[in-house]
Amino acid sequence: MSDTTYELNLTVNGERVSRRVSPRLSLADFLREELHLTGTHVGCEQGACGACTVRHNGDQVRACLMYAVQAEGAEIETVEGLTESGELAALQDAFHRNTALQCGFCTPGMLIAAADLLKHNPKPSREQIRAGLSGNYCRCTGYHAIVDAVAEACGNNEEAAE
Repeated sequence: MSDTTYELNLTVNGERVSRRVSPRLSLADFLREELHLTGTHVGCEQGACGACTVRHNGDQVRACLMYAVQAEGAEIETVEGLTESGELAALQDAFHRNTALQCGFCTPGMLIAAADLLKHNPKPSREQIRAGLSGNYCRCTGYHAIVDAVAEACGNNEEAAE
């Protein structure tokens, strides 16, 4: 096994970061272990569950599927960074009011996906909300409360079609 490491320079939640990393270290593990940003959860390690969802240069990515070295020069935004930007507060409040979380494991990835959806579509329909969150798996809630929370956060008061 090689002892080769690479210098990684990127911006995480608005702060410049430089570290020497193994070429096989995932972005999720880098965020959690090197930067102690534990809001990025690691669930399936196959990109299927969405618990590790972050923004990479403004686009949603599965941090478990991306090597940290692939983020060289990139801007990474985690769920912790959404709080400072103000995007998260309304979503957090709506998730709380609608009981849109139970165990909380999927919540950070779900919040990143919801914030990203609202960034690109400030008034999505419930169908669009479901589509926007479809890459994130929740084992506990059944999604109805999550859809209600996102709809409330964006001021979409249309009645649930269920």
